[in-house]
Amino acid sequence: MIRLNEQIRLTGREVERFVKITALEPADIHTFADFDAYIARCKAHYWGISAETRFLHWLIDRERDRCVSAMNASGAVR
Repeated sequence: MIRLNEQIRLTGREVERFVKITALEPADIHTFADFDAYIARCKAHYWGISAETRFLHWLIDRERDRCVSAMNASGAVR
C-alpha cells in the first residue's frame, strides 16, 4: 500500500492477493474509508456463520492488516 497524506493506493501484488482471496476486484480505492468499504462489501458478499465463512473473513482481515502494517513500516508520507 502506498500512502500520500490521506490518499492510498494498493500495489499490484496487493490487488492480486485480494482478488485471489475474494474474487472481487478492489477498484476505486483512494482512501482508508474506500478500503474499509471494500472490506465490508467482501464480507457482506460472503456472509454466514459456517467455519469456512469465518475463515474467509479472517483471511480478509489478515490481508487488510498486512497491507496497513507494511505501509506503516515503510515510513510512508503522512
